[in-house]
Amino acid sequence: MKGFFDTRLEFLKGVGPQKSALLNKELEIFTYGDLIQYYPFRYEDRTRFYIIKEIDDQLPNVQIKGILKNIEIVGGGSRKRLVAHLRDSTGTIELVWFKGIKWVLKKLQPGVTYLVFGKPTRYGKKINLVHPEIEVFTSSHEGPGYLQPVYHTSETLKNRFLDSKAISKLQKQLLTIARSRISETLPAGLMTELGLTSKADALWHIHFPQDSSKLNQARFRLKFEELFYVQLRLLKLKLARTEKFKGKIFKETGLINEFYYNHLPFQLTDAQKRVIREIYADLKSGNQMNRLLQGDVGSGKTIVAFICMLAVIGANAQTALMAPTEILAEQHYRGLEPYARRLGVEINILTGSTKKSTRIILHEQLLNGSLKILVGTHALLEDKVQFKSLGLAVIDEQHRFGVAQRAKLWSKNKNFFPHVLVMTATPIPRTLAMTLYGDLDVSVIDELPPGRKTIETVHRYDQNRLKVFGFVRRQIAAGRQIYFVYPLIEESAKMDLKHLQDGYESISRAFPEVPVSIVHGKMKSKDKDYEMQRFVKGETRIMVATTVIEVGVDVANASVMVIENSERFGLAQLHQL
Repeated sequence: MKGFFDTRLEFLKGVGPQKSALLNKELEIFTYGDLIQYYPFRYEDRTRFYIIKEIDDQLPNVQIKGILKNIEIVGGGSRKRLVAHLRDSTGTIELVWFKGIKWVLKKLQPGVTYLVFGKPTRYGKKINLVHPEIEVFTSSHEGPGYLQPVYHTSETLKNRFLDSKAISKLQKQLLTIARSRISETLPAGLMTELGLTSKADALWHIHFPQDSSKLNQARFRLKFEELFYVQLRLLKLKLARTEKFKGKIFKETGLINEFYYNHLPFQLTDAQKRVIREIYADLKSGNQMNRLLQGDVGSGKTIVAFICMLAVIGANAQTALMAPTEILAEQHYRGLEPYARRLGVEINILTGSTKKSTRIILHEQLLNGSLKILVGTHALLEDKVQFKSLGLAVIDEQHRFGVAQRAKLWSKNKNFFPHVLVMTATPIPRTLAMTLYGDLDVSVIDELPPGRKTIETVHRYDQNRLKVFGFVRRQIAAGRQIYFVYPLIEESAKMDLKHLQDGYESISRAFPEVPVSIVHGKMKSKDKDYEMQRFVKGETRIMVATTVIEVGVDVANASVMVIENSERFGLAQLHQL
């Protein structure tokens, strides 16, 4: 049965079918409930009155009370503008309009006290307000003020008189009649314990906050409720998965001990040891492991995964390690193959480039159980790839794979569900969501191996380019290698950004004696791999690339990465680079 909040928006007074259709199309607002949950994206502070002498162009929007003095039209043609002067006891400020001059002129009267709101800008030595909001000052403005909500809208809506203020009026009209109908959705004890405001008050104050304190209370309450129920749902799913998906028990430690005492060429950090204990506890628990291993680049996630693989292999089961790119898969394979060989463990690699004849042999080895570690890319998900007994699936840079792909890897076993370990160097938003909300158990390697240097990040403006090039030249002279990363491959008419083609030409001119590799997403896979391998082998000293290298190239000799237009990258991308 539909309730009050499912009522179609057209039935709200002042809306009607035509405006409702526009709000449906432009903002996806269909019902009363949709409108109430269409929150402001920012607020304008109308709680403070500025005096004119304290206004400068560094301030955000300001609110001023003053008497309107002379009004005049200045210039002609495209430079025509309306200029008025507002005065208070401390000085005078210019108000300027370039559009709607006739309408504004009819609205203004010299000698009247006005309330003005706008962004201060500087023109020469003068401070002015361009196209400010202006209205006659009345007794209703004498109160403590308020925070004005600002809603996202569109040009189409503005042209039909549905701007931010119009949406705000609709919100007030609806919430006035709906406030008493809003039911509480959180337990009373929890609200008392956490000091949460009621849902009705939260929804009112998110739209019409009296001050920042009320706004913060409303935001906290609504965010808490959303996360609370998401977490409850995921916890329920996790408990159901624990009961439904039983994991095979792996207690074997013989191979682990042999590797640890006879073949491990370095000491594990305390963080690595702790994480291994956590994973091993999952492997012998009888429940399917579904764990996230998070650690910065160089923290030793792969060796931790390998040691845990040995517990599974020691019980005569198989393991798989899936990476998002061929380069990264090959890097894992080269790193693990010497260890596996010393232990007598069969390991191989499967990618899109693997020949058909080799694939046939791999498929046979997987089915008869002789192949214990298979490293690969998405090729591992092919239907033809079937294991005799897959005990542990490790997924590197898991944010590059979808949930469906991870589930497909689970289905490689008919007898039991394999344990799953996903790894990432970057706590990107979706990963953070999964970990914070409880879908995955979390292990964190929060310690780098001894002697590993921390990464130094600096910001430089374009005028410092020659200094940056000088630093790069000194690094190359010292035998190091350099990355230059660009947000675009080619010049864009819409975005004024540095692009890879121009960067390649610029760097080739600046470093004519230095061999350069170029890598981007439009290259054929074999050409891209060829260029990457040249850089890996040290045949080139500079790599010019897009974020195609975000996951992949491990070159210990590379000491500097220059990222052009870094503001165009997300924090996760910058961290991963």
